[in-house]
Amino acid sequence: MREYKVVVLGSGGVGKSALTVQFVTGTFIEKYDPTIEDFYRKEIEVDSSPSVLEILDTAGTEQFASMRDLYIKNGQGFILVYSLVNQQSFQDIKPMRDQIIRVKRLGVVYSPSNPVA
Repeated sequence: MREYKVVVLGSGGVGKSALTVQFVTGTFIEKYDPTIEDFYRKEIEVDSSPSVLEILDTAGTEQFASMRDLYIKNGQGFILVYSLVNQQSFQDIKPMRDQIIRVKRLGVVYSPSNPVA
């Protein structure tokens, strides 16, 4: 079975855990303890083949920002979450996006056939 590693990133309190739990279990949590790191698995179908999503729900506080490089290095897909009622949370995802691009480019050799390196 094919496995996909997805990392959920965003500022603290924007709803990363609520979205993740809603997707995985179909239930909405209204109260939760701030996340340090939670891991979920969900079987899904991708291109008519059974697959597994491994979802890493990360901490949104700067206290754990140093762990992001490792999360990003191991991730294959990323969900950046922000709050519609918190402009700062939207601004906070740009450096996260830039960090994803930076970490994922490490080790990629530039060539004319691969101009994004």
